Amino acid sequence: MTKPNPMDEILKISSRLPTVVLEDINKRIGDWLAMGGQYTDPYIEQQLSFARRFVEESEQA
Repeated sequence: MTKPNPMDEILKISSRLPTVVLEDINKRIGDWLAMGGQYTDPYIEQQLSFARRFVEESEQA
């Protein structure tokens, strides 16, 4: 079974994130990639976890 690409998962929920949050995630990922990181690194998965938590918490409010 193929592991989901964290970037694809972020894109799937991006419409449910406020612009400021999406811009922050985008900047962090861009900086990571500029320093030689990869799309599949745990750091990208960490950004996905943050995005998911944000969506879940904002939908519960």
